[in-house]
Amino acid sequence: MNWIILIIAGLFEVAFTSCLGKAKTTTGLEMYLWYGAFFFSLVASMLLLMKAVQTLPLGTAYAVWTGIGAVGTVLIGIFVFNESVNFWRLFFIATLIGSIVGLKSMSH
Repeated sequence: MNWIILIIAGLFEVAFTSCLGKAKTTTGLEMYLWYGAFFFSLVASMLLLMKAVQTLPLGTAYAVWTGIGAVGTVLIGIFVFNESVNFWRLFFIATLIGSIVGLKSMSH
């Protein structure tokens, strides 16, 4: 169950970084709403991470959490914010995903 909580925490990390990107492109009330969503996602991510590390190894949990956030944020950047995509970017995303899977499979 705590692996599921950790994955959800990682998805909230993707959400809070995405909210920063959206807030950067808006003004006025809409910008403040994006910052509010950023704050909510940040708190949710941290609380879920705190819950997950009660039973998961701290180093592994943190690496998986940041890995989910990094991969998710890069993918959001590509698909939502039209950031560039090339072979090497995809290659390193794939190696990061492989590392996350490896860490999870090696934890007890």
